Amino acid sequence: MRRWIFKVFVLIGIAGMGHAMADENANSASPGGGDRSVGLPFATRAPVIAPHGMAATAHPLASQVAIDILKRGGSAVDAAIAANAALGLMEPVGCGVGGDLFAIVWDPKTKKLYGYNSSGRTPKGRSLADLKAKLGDEKGIPSVGSLPVTVPGTVDGWFALHDRFGKLRMKKVLNPAISYAEEGFPVTQLIAYYLKGNMAAFDRLEGKWLEEADNARATYLVDGQTPAEGELFRNPDLANTYRLLAKKGRAGFYEGEIAQTIDAYMKRIGGDLRYDDFASHSGEWIEPVSVNYRGYDVFELPPNTQGMAALQMLNLLEPYDLASMGAQSADVLHLMIEAKRLAFEDVAKFYADPAFSPAPIDDLLSDEYANQRRTLINMDTAMKEAGPGLPRPLQHGDTTYLTVADKDGMMVSLIQSNYRGMGSGLVPDGLGFMLQDRGQLFSLEEGHANVYAPGKRPFHTIIPAFVMKDGEPFMSFGLMGGPMQPQGHVQVLVNIIDFGMNLQEAGDAARFRHEGGRQPTGTNEGDLGIVYLESGVPVSSQEELKARGHEIQVKPGGFGGYQAIYWDRERQVYHGASEMRKDGQAIGY
Repeated sequence: MRRWIFKVFVLIGIAGMGHAMADENANSASPGGGDRSVGLPFATRAPVIAPHGMAATAHPLASQVAIDILKRGGSAVDAAIAANAALGLMEPVGCGVGGDLFAIVWDPKTKKLYGYNSSGRTPKGRSLADLKAKLGDEKGIPSVGSLPVTVPGTVDGWFALHDRFGKLRMKKVLNPAISYAEEGFPVTQLIAYYLKGNMAAFDRLEGKWLEEADNARATYLVDGQTPAEGELFRNPDLANTYRLLAKKGRAGFYEGEIAQTIDAYMKRIGGDLRYDDFASHSGEWIEPVSVNYRGYDVFELPPNTQGMAALQMLNLLEPYDLASMGAQSADVLHLMIEAKRLAFEDVAKFYADPAFSPAPIDDLLSDEYANQRRTLINMDTAMKEAGPGLPRPLQHGDTTYLTVADKDGMMVSLIQSNYRGMGSGLVPDGLGFMLQDRGQLFSLEEGHANVYAPGKRPFHTIIPAFVMKDGEPFMSFGLMGGPMQPQGHVQVLVNIIDFGMNLQEAGDAARFRHEGGRQPTGTNEGDLGIVYLESGVPVSSQEELKARGHEIQVKPGGFGGYQAIYWDRERQVYHGASEMRKDGQAIGY
């Protein structure tokens, strides 16, 4: 991890990012700045700018796949699916068709945002009592083996999005990933590192919750070793799976050979998922929810995702003049940390599968509730205990993220994940992908909103985001990393809206990550928690935060993976940015 000397910039009078990108103050180098002659000194590169289309993903080859699909006449949705399929091969440590998917799509024809939730459910034949009996004395659900596995929803998401917004046949959309899976692709430095760590963990855990790991070894090892940086890696089993999807569609996964294979595999290892769990799976189109932050309408997806946490944080921050406080100042960081702590207490209490426990969305996002909760924030001292709010009494009755935009103005914000690490460690016979372990996030506490139940969707950390301005699309963006995601969304937006940073600068700026407090699993990790900081946060701010009572640790990693596309309506061009902390790349044409 490079270490940057972060210099504080206070940019006054910048109304929005469209102006900020052109503003000389926002893009000029400071005296004695970094290696780049323009832009803020910590920025690794400038945003990519292109007139016809843009793709920003976590892998350069996946971004190129998306651009190739756009050039062949595909829609932004076609390109997003193609990139996601490529990432399932090239970035198996974070995503794949064994996981779930969420998306927000801006459709220029209907002038509307569409949300999709593909997330899968628990086995219908396993009760909470059954699960507790299998867990024995364990206090939580393990991250490996069959117990945390839920029905994978990604393929459902692909075909739902494609049926509504696709232009090319699915065979053409999946062909690039099929070719790479058969012919091989060179493994990146970061993926080689994560593969090695994940496979070593499976070796250690096999026999303790992980029923078998031979299939994972057969899929991801080359001559008994994880592939090294630059080594060509092939996955012919995944190529065959993609080829079957191209031929038989969604039914080939949920009602045909793949569902039957997983059913047989689960029976063989003693797992509980069955064919009927796949055949009865259905995702759903959902309305994104939003708040207005300084004239920008920020959209997230409602529970069972944690997207509303970012909106709650923005509501809490709205009255403060962050721009006058200065980027990376102790005041700004303190406010964002305290806002996070308050919002995440509500996440732990209310966010769950709405079919079982609907969250009080209107109350949680109301100005009245934000005003009530904001009184708990003291500028001089960190809260000793946050605690969840009580919105009902108000006077109202790790993951991969990618974004693609096309020549017609369609923009896609898509996130997809296997959850913790590569997932459960279980690769069904001959399919070439690992099943997710998302069910680890259930609570075992009876009466909890997110308590485990048969046929229930778990709380989800993965969240796509979208920003509108004056009724027009402004930015499609997201950030990976479990509970880092809502915190990262807010930090990126504050960097852009309050401090006038461009798309790349907003992502490159040093971040914080707060951990602690009550969790969606029903556990409590300490009221105050720990604030992890990147080294770019000024030492003066670190010391001031400590003086206010925050527990501070400086760490080199774990701060997410960011991609974004901004639509410059005035100049009719896209700006793209990608995470410098990972392998990502933005490409346009």
